[in-house]
Amino acid sequence: MSNIQFDYSKALGFIDEQEVLSLQDTINTNYKAIYDKTGKGNDFLGWVDLPSKTDTSLLKQIEQTANSLRAKSEVCVVIGIGGSYLGARAVIEALSPAFNLLKKKKGNPVILYAGHNISEDYLTQLLQVLNEKDYSIVVISKSGTTTEPALAFRLLRRHLEEKYGEKEAATRIVAITDKARGALKQLATEKGYQTYVVPDDVGGRYSVLTPVGLLPIAIAGFDINKLIAGAQQMESFVKEDYSIGKNPVSAYAAVRNVLYNNGKSVEIMVNYEPNLYFFTEWWKQLYGESEGKENKGIFPAGVSNTTDLHSMGQYIQEGVRNLFETVVSVKNPDNTLLVPEDADNLDKLNYLAGKRINEVNKMAELGTTIAHVDGGVPNLRISIPEISESVLGELIYFYEMACAVSGYLLDVNPFDQPGVEAYKRNMFALLGKPGFESETEAIKKRLNQ
Repeated sequence: MSNIQFDYSKALGFIDEQEVLSLQDTINTNYKAIYDKTGKGNDFLGWVDLPSKTDTSLLKQIEQTANSLRAKSEVCVVIGIGGSYLGARAVIEALSPAFNLLKKKKGNPVILYAGHNISEDYLTQLLQVLNEKDYSIVVISKSGTTTEPALAFRLLRRHLEEKYGEKEAATRIVAITDKARGALKQLATEKGYQTYVVPDDVGGRYSVLTPVGLLPIAIAGFDINKLIAGAQQMESFVKEDYSIGKNPVSAYAAVRNVLYNNGKSVEIMVNYEPNLYFFTEWWKQLYGESEGKENKGIFPAGVSNTTDLHSMGQYIQEGVRNLFETVVSVKNPDNTLLVPEDADNLDKLNYLAGKRINEVNKMAELGTTIAHVDGGVPNLRISIPEISESVLGELIYFYEMACAVSGYLLDVNPFDQPGVEAYKRNMFALLGKPGFESETEAIKKRLNQ
């Protein structure tokens, strides 16, 4: 059984359900290619059975490492980019209180992030914070040479060594990298850092359920056993029945592709809980990097409502009709808060007095759905009972498997990212990196034209 429910009834005014159901045979073939590892990118399918194959001894070791770093750290800096940090951040932010003052009261380190940009101001301000705090580092990079995280790690490693001395600093650094090779692995061996392995057959954007995501999540104080258990539940559920009528993974993959084939080339993930903002960011990378190739793919975007109803809401309601929405709806918030009665009622809100804030939020969600459907925007709905480790584990695996099935429906390789290298070559040429001399000369000629 799954805690995730998928409803596409609000899209059926725009597409023919028979067109959705007609994809069943192709979807069955795609599942077979995934499980038999015969499809495109089959050397990066280690995530498929990762939840069920995760050894409890690994989880215990990760928890021990997390406890050690927590004991000596007010702050833990996670260094990584793309899938090397987004999955962990998605889960941590989803489960954390919204405000830093409340995070501190929990007694767990505040998790900060580096290596996901090249902003001089950001890194300077981070170092200023770390001057005043006891901290540790989790650095995540398979090669150790990706520019953004490598640059951040060089700066922070020097700062850590100057603050604590090289020997103590080494106890405050954990490297998650290749098992045998690469610059970070070599440095970790030389310096004596504790290490965890990025599996060879799991790409970065599918890696949140490996140590890449599990260690930062555990350091933040959350239960990685429940996270894995939720993913295991979804892994088992998906295998039971591939039918579009019963399997939300199959239905989501099928419906979004039918919408795409009918001119809906933009998918907007919508949430009504601010804690899911970075879950949307993780989803955007997962789908954008997996499907956006060969001049194909649905463009993934995101809004956080009701905030964005006062900005993007106008475009969604009346802009170009090439988009559809997928709402992630959370049934039960963690807290209960009632609207109070006010004697003066100057704001005219007494009609809400005694109602839960969540009821107001839910009616905003329903009212927006009706308005957008009336405005020509198909609406899909993914319902979850709560934001918890186990439910997030299910949701992560749901999206990963749906992405693989959907990518195969598009007939692309959902597990590579050849286009990511284009900006790197230009940047290296402009910076004069050794080995890029011919590219440097060519790009300078272009800029001088």
